[in-house]
Parts: sequence; C-alpha cells; structure tokens
Amino acid sequence: MHQHHVNLALQIVPQVASEKVYAVVDEAIAIIQQSGLKYRVCPFETVMEGRYDQVMEVVRLAQEACFKAGAGQLLVYVKIQNNQERSVTIEDKTGKYD
Repeated sequence: MHQHHVNLALQIVPQVASEKVYAVVDEAIAIIQQSGLKYRVCPFETVMEGRYDQVMEVVRLAQEACFKAGAGQLLVYVKIQNNQERSVTIEDKTGKYD
C-alpha cells in the first residue's frame, strides 16, 4: 500500500459493566496517545492520521489494551478515508472549525 496518510476513525465498545466502560476506553485512548500519530478524541470515536499500516497497528494494540483492562468482548468500529493520489488529513475536514 502507498505511503500516503489515511484518516481512521476508531470506536471501541467494550462489553463490561457500565461503570467500567470509560476506564477501559481510556486504556485504548492511551495507546493512541502513545503512538506518536496525529489524533483527535471525539465524543463517539477517536480519529487518527498516519500511514495505513501504522493506524492498523494502533487498532490492534488498542484492542489488546481493552482486553487487558478486563473486557471479555469488544465491538470495534473502524472507518477509513484513503486517497490514492495524496494524504488525507484531519485538517482537510475540520480545520475550518478549529
């Protein structure tokens, strides 16, 4: 796959007691923060920007972190915007609102 950046939106819904959901999700967000990728935490999902292989590795690690934090099952929703000719950036979509 090309070396352009993609945008990936990741939402993980852990199957845990309701009072533990945010704590488990926080573990996934910590993985994203430690990745070195550009990201933005939103109310329903976190958006990342990077090469395809980089963001997909973070998706894998975030799931592992949720399991380590006690989730027995995860619902994982991923959306990817990819462009064959150029990088896709977070600013392309939201810069005018910042």
